[in-house]
Amino acid sequence: MRVLMKATMDTEKANEVIRSGKMPELLQETLDMLKPEAAYFGAIGGRRTALLFLDMQDSSEMPRNGEPFFSQLNAEVEVYPIMNLDDLHRGLSQLR
Repeated sequence: MRVLMKATMDTEKANEVIRSGKMPELLQETLDMLKPEAAYFGAIGGRRTALLFLDMQDSSEMPRNGEPFFSQLNAEVEVYPIMNLDDLHRGLSQLR
C-alpha cells in the first residue's frame, strides 16, 4: 500500500544533528533503507519536515520505517494511506 510518511523533526534535536554535520548522512541512510517513491523536505508549521512517499507491504513495517526519525531526531511521525490517480480510478470503478 502506498503511504505518506510525515516526519516533523524536533527543532533542538535537529539543530544538534545539523551542527554535528551528521544530518546529510542520517537522511541518506534513512532514504537508502526506505527506498521512497519520492521524498520532499521543507518547513511545515515552522518545523523541519520530511514527506516520504513509500510502498508498504505490511503494517508491521511501520516501526522500522519510523525509527530513524524517532530515535535520531525526536520526530513526530504520521503515516497516511494515499492513492495516485490510477489507484483512485480503480477505487472509483468499484463504486458502480
